[in-house]
Amino acid sequence: MAWTYSQPVKIIFGNNKIESLHEIFTELGLKNGLLVSDPIFVQNNVADKIIDHSKGLLVKVFSDIVPNPTVDNVDACAKLIKENNLEFVVALGGGSSLDCAKAAASVCVTEDSIVPYHNGEKKFPENHLPLIAMPTTAGTGSEVTPVAVLSNPYIGKKAPLASDNFYPLCAIVDPVLTTTTPNFVTASTGLDVLAHALEGFWSIHHQPICDAVAQHSTKLVFKYLLRSYKDPNDIEAKEKMCEASLMAGLAFGLPKTTGPHACSFPLTNLYHLPHGEACAFTLDYFARINAEAENGRLNNFAKEIGFEDAYAMADEIANLKKALNVKTTLSNAGIKDEDIENIAKLSMHPNMLNNPVTMDQESLIKMYESLR
Repeated sequence: MAWTYSQPVKIIFGNNKIESLHEIFTELGLKNGLLVSDPIFVQNNVADKIIDHSKGLLVKVFSDIVPNPTVDNVDACAKLIKENNLEFVVALGGGSSLDCAKAAASVCVTEDSIVPYHNGEKKFPENHLPLIAMPTTAGTGSEVTPVAVLSNPYIGKKAPLASDNFYPLCAIVDPVLTTTTPNFVTASTGLDVLAHALEGFWSIHHQPICDAVAQHSTKLVFKYLLRSYKDPNDIEAKEKMCEASLMAGLAFGLPKTTGPHACSFPLTNLYHLPHGEACAFTLDYFARINAEAENGRLNNFAKEIGFEDAYAMADEIANLKKALNVKTTLSNAGIKDEDIENIAKLSMHPNMLNNPVTMDQESLIKMYESLR
């Protein structure tokens, strides 16, 4: 096996690290920055605390972001950066604020909208503003990946956009920031962690370092996600889920995601399932499909983390989804039988090509029919 590994993001991990923002920014030579924040953190004054801890190095706030950030959100953010000659960007929040900030920090050095980049018509120039990622959910792993997922409501498109520009200069992971996360968000984002770890492992582009962190992350999710969901003040569970999220980001960043993520896009676009819940919707099914692929790699993986085999692990994923009160059937997701063929067609996203077992529209129809 030949492989390469690269991870350019400096990672600072620990409880209450936000109190050291001024020192961190100064050490990195940053000043005159923009805080890109989920709206809730402006409303509950967490954004104010971040600005206070920066001691004057963050001078503007942008929070006009919807849960699935749009091209308009990115363009508005980039406009604010240009109008105020801002020099770096800090993203505070879940995947939405990080995705918006990543794209804005690159497109702001051009005269363009983000649209032609999202459409694949243009490639970003190499220069971009430095980005600091501060996740508030244990979920996307976006703080260590070069990917942003954006929506264009004008053409009904939600799709990932990848660029090396999107790697943050630094990720500051403070588990204390996740203690205010609502339970349903903890559930959805935690399942996203599990999907990232497992898909990174079974992707056809897997490699040893990513395999190792995928295994570490998966074990943590099975041990700590339900605890984190049940008790927002369980700081050990919150810390371990932040660790799992970060490791899962490292696990899938290079191998890329596979079938469950490919299927998640129509489930979110058409039926508005939150991203992590949408990924988990088919995750246990794909664990069974992929169990014997590549001489049973996934079976061996499952045994190494304490399961009898991949099928037993898939059963536990299904049990975990039920315990977290997420949608598990077509009927409770609002999907009708007559929709199945269209969903299967839309699930043939390029990420499906990374799955170790080849899937086509017919096999996807069979899968969705089993989820009635």
